[in-house]
Amino acid sequence: MTANAFLITPINKLCEEYDVYLIVNGDTGELSSEFDESLSVILVRIERKIMILRDLQALYKLIRIFKSHDFDLIQSVTPKAGLLAMIAAYVCRVKNRIHIFTGQVWATKTGYSRRVFKQIDSFLASLATEILVDSESQKNFLVNEKVVPVGKAHVLGNGSISGVNLERFKFDITIRENIREQLSIKEEDNVFLFLGRLNRDKGVLDLASAFAAMENKDSHLLFVGPDEEGIRTEIEQILVNYTDKVHFIGFSTKPEHYMSSADILCLPSYREGFGSVVVEAAAVGIPTIGSRIYGIEDAIVDESTGLLFEVKNWQALQACMERIVLDKVLLNKLGSNAKKRAEKMFSNQFLAGEWLSYYKARL
Repeated sequence: MTANAFLITPINKLCEEYDVYLIVNGDTGELSSEFDESLSVILVRIERKIMILRDLQALYKLIRIFKSHDFDLIQSVTPKAGLLAMIAAYVCRVKNRIHIFTGQVWATKTGYSRRVFKQIDSFLASLATEILVDSESQKNFLVNEKVVPVGKAHVLGNGSISGVNLERFKFDITIRENIREQLSIKEEDNVFLFLGRLNRDKGVLDLASAFAAMENKDSHLLFVGPDEEGIRTEIEQILVNYTDKVHFIGFSTKPEHYMSSADILCLPSYREGFGSVVVEAAAVGIPTIGSRIYGIEDAIVDESTGLLFEVKNWQALQACMERIVLDKVLLNKLGSNAKKRAEKMFSNQFLAGEWLSYYKARL
């Protein structure tokens, strides 16, 4: 899933210059056909959750693979795969060991669990020869928390893991009309969009509370994404009086379609590495209302490409939502600025070039 969502363009760019091997979980899903034909794929079962026996099996397989192929550089993505890959690469004395951080699970935790997960990230960072981070504010957070030493962490380009595909993420009036017709939404109605995993750390309960409290009722709210925590029932309870205005779409392989159908993206997350969905929506011409946290602060320029509000403050979120639906001039200005910024700073072709330059400097 991570490879299909983020790594197609940078990997294909690297394939122009290098022999590239992609090691992915062999149990879930299939790789996109868009990957370069020269890419070699190796399947290793890597569980997302902690499962000691299977984790040790995966580590053993990675060590065998690394030793047999004698790689010049190992690049890892996601927490569990990153930890196992950096341990295996260290054991095999791979010269270039690089991990990319895209957010910290411990950022919103407290007590024992925060200490444990933070120590794991620190250990991972100590095994790597260099660390990539997908936003400047996240890099500063990791340095301030003493997880990564100053000078060891780098951000490619202007941030994000791979940028946005400008050919894919663009406004389509026909799709907008079709989706709105399917959902019985009038063209003049305002549509707020949440796109991502439905869980508490994404702030979906705050979004539901803010929408329920809005005075302007000519608005609709779309939830597009898998319900990871079985939280839909709680959302529905908060929005019990607005069932005709709230739409649960579930997981979609075409998020850009729902961006075209919407007017404003809402990202009230408690933690976020960068907020790739923000620049994807921006490329479609959709501004974002987002929480003021590291990562999202890099994706949104407050009052220029979107609006930022105090994290976990649903009343502040409501105020931003009310403001933007009552001021069409503001809405159009934010959307136009967001689109220009995405095209100028976050093109996936530009980021792929940054990946290639980074590799060349080390190889």
